[in-house]
Amino acid sequence: MADLYISEDTADAVEIAAVDEAMGGRFVVLQESERLIRAGMAKRHGHRHLLLPALHALQNAKGWISPGGLNYVCETLQVPPAEAYGVATFYDMFRVDEPEHAGDVTHVCVDAACQIAASAEKIAELKASGVNVHESPCLGQCEKAPALFVQGVGGPDSVPADAEPFEFHQQGDPSLRLLKRVGVVDPTSLDSYREHGGFDAMAAAVALGAEAVCTAVADSGLSGRGGAAFPTGIKWRAVAAEQGRPKHVVANCDESEPGTFKDRFVMENDPFALVEALTVAGFATGAENGWIYIRGEYPLATARLENAISQCREAGLLGDNAAGSGHTFDIELRRGAGAYICGEETALFASLEGFRGEPRSKPPFPTTHGLFQEPTAINNPETLLNALDIMLIGAEQYRSRGTERSPGTKLLCLSGRVAKPGVYEIEFGATLGQVIELAGGLTGNGELVGVLMGGAAGSFVGPDALDMALTLEDTRDRETTLGSGVVMAFTSEIDMVDVLVRISEFFRNESCGQCVPCRVGTVRQNETMVQLQRTGALTAERRALVEDISQVMVDASICGLGHTAASAINSAIKMGLVPGVAS
Repeated sequence: MADLYISEDTADAVEIAAVDEAMGGRFVVLQESERLIRAGMAKRHGHRHLLLPALHALQNAKGWISPGGLNYVCETLQVPPAEAYGVATFYDMFRVDEPEHAGDVTHVCVDAACQIAASAEKIAELKASGVNVHESPCLGQCEKAPALFVQGVGGPDSVPADAEPFEFHQQGDPSLRLLKRVGVVDPTSLDSYREHGGFDAMAAAVALGAEAVCTAVADSGLSGRGGAAFPTGIKWRAVAAEQGRPKHVVANCDESEPGTFKDRFVMENDPFALVEALTVAGFATGAENGWIYIRGEYPLATARLENAISQCREAGLLGDNAAGSGHTFDIELRRGAGAYICGEETALFASLEGFRGEPRSKPPFPTTHGLFQEPTAINNPETLLNALDIMLIGAEQYRSRGTERSPGTKLLCLSGRVAKPGVYEIEFGATLGQVIELAGGLTGNGELVGVLMGGAAGSFVGPDALDMALTLEDTRDRETTLGSGVVMAFTSEIDMVDVLVRISEFFRNESCGQCVPCRVGTVRQNETMVQLQRTGALTAERRALVEDISQVMVDASICGLGHTAASAINSAIKMGLVPGVAS
């Protein structure tokens, strides 16, 4: 019965204060004959969406989530203890067991870009010096490999001060559209943003009217930049057409695909642009509620967005009559807590609502049954920034760059064995070879053996693909993907089997476990890669097993994690990047 009732453990004063601050004074709690009664609570889940902020508060207060602290949250939010415990144990950044060593925790990335940049040696060095280290999946700092993130206890989270300083290799390039303000505006100042054209796009949207904004976005050919490439105009029009229910627009900033860091770069250096773009989306769709769901490992981006939201609210650009639009719109920011699966849109909704971040089966689709089962348009930051450009120059001028089927520009994340890793804005149609040269060409002693396109969920291409045009259609024709914009170069001195073992381990760890094909398939795939590492060759029998596992996950998994968990590994085998059987 412990699942149904709160135990006798109690929170201490530090935990109570932390949770109360996270709740923002939203509750009037009355002690009566019943356990607790919430003044004004209309339904059980009315405040459950505050569970994630409350868990963050507990984790930060003590460095773990104690039984007493969890009980206090459950009482406050009226969440069953078993469900709250299930949420707390879902995320990589939360601990439900008291740590052996108190104090801050230094997360060190072990995924591919950092793996080949000696993250193992960095971990050993930190441990030898007495640092409390957690081996972490991708931290979204691939240009700074090996990447570190410090999870604070009793203080703020941070990136170490000695991390590589801000660098933008294209700063001042007149051809930039999405990154034109980076390095130019003060990311902490609304006045600076407005001096460089900030909120001109919102003014243009108001002048056009909501319906015309949706039309312009549709006519531009803008498609999603998170990997799925779904037409943005169709999504916005579908939400705009819904009537009679609250509506939402969500910025999916849970950028957790290994090798991806473009959205972090934008949020840190041009945060007001995301606030403006989300406001345009809210106006166009008729949504009054805006949400930014940002991954928990992005402390600087989080702080700058919180500041931007606050300044915009004070200036009347959010709230009633937002930016003079006659439309009420405001934004709330929420932090994730380390779960790759929450980048999937329906898993993100579940996380925001205070549940485990498990994907939902579709249909119904988010445009009718999204956040809180209400109409929702969800886009990633890069997609939203394109909408600002469309408002300013119009759909026709927007389409003057790129190709007919892939109009506009694309942000790419260059990492691995390139001389100048970082975020680059390119016109759709530039070749892979040109992009690698833009990043200074290869570095190190080896020759190029492969490029990982689209991240761990993408696929490898070989040196023969350097002439490949980077468009949605050309990458599809070459049986690869642009995905989230990852371009990670690997050279001949790298042990590619080690890389594949880590990719398989990543998917094994990040599968939410909801569906059997993915839950079991990712484990079996990892076992096969570990066996390859031990034996030094992939037998024909094992190759057939990998293919069978892959096909089952593609055919029967609920979401894209299972569908793509074997893509990189299959492509590496096909290219002959592992010893043993090759096609």
